Amino acid sequence: MSSYEAAFRVWRGDVGGGGLEDFKVEVNDGEVVLDIIHRLQATQTPDLAVRWNCKAGKCGSCSAEVNGRPRLMCMTRMSVFTRDEVITVTPLRAFPVVRDLVTDVGFNYRKAREVPAFVPPAGVGPGEYRMMQEDVDRSQEFRKCIECFLCQDTCHVVRDHEDNKAAFAGPRFLMRVAELDMHPLDAASEEGLDRKRTAQDEHGLGYCNITKCCTEVCPEGIHITDNALIPLKERAADRKYDPVVWLGNKIRRRGGS
Repeated sequence: MSSYEAAFRVWRGDVGGGGLEDFKVEVNDGEVVLDIIHRLQATQTPDLAVRWNCKAGKCGSCSAEVNGRPRLMCMTRMSVFTRDEVITVTPLRAFPVVRDLVTDVGFNYRKAREVPAFVPPAGVGPGEYRMMQEDVDRSQEFRKCIECFLCQDTCHVVRDHEDNKAAFAGPRFLMRVAELDMHPLDAASEEGLDRKRTAQDEHGLGYCNITKCCTEVCPEGIHITDNALIPLKERAADRKYDPVVWLGNKIRRRGGS
């Protein structure tokens, strides 16, 4: 096994501030960035804070920014960098720092709670749901999400504009709304819930300008923009500007006045 010494710059600090610290650390064949962070903890910086769990690209907990790009550290192989390249590891920029590489991603859980859950169809019990396979396949893509929140971090609506967070759910949760809206068994409309309207009015769908940056960083290869956000935008626009819907809303308003 061959090894070499790599130059790392790792952000150290907490909510009060901090900065980048330089390290020289051994790298072996086949290792990933998380291996190197663990080696730094074991040999040079035992108090370095980092969040991780599975080390297999399935829990989403080791999210960070490596050379400015949101990545899973456990899935970023050292072989993608040149041996003389300085590798910079920093916390997710869109969320408040707790300490070192650990950020407070509570924003995402708050947004998750704002999305109304699947509404089961009336009169259909557990085990009795029936769907076309193509509907299963379409929904299944979105279920691959491991909630690493890399898409949330790279979305410039969240990343560059803190004041947008109150009105914008972000790509991960707009994807959830899209999944439910296209689910053939979701009975939300029968309960008076219009997911297309709430996507626009409550979850900030209009803020998204489909730059596809969320898709580019997704470690699961989910086509967030093309398969979820753009179709949801189209359905929301159809609903808002459909003349039949417009006329129905006009009649209802007059009837209620």
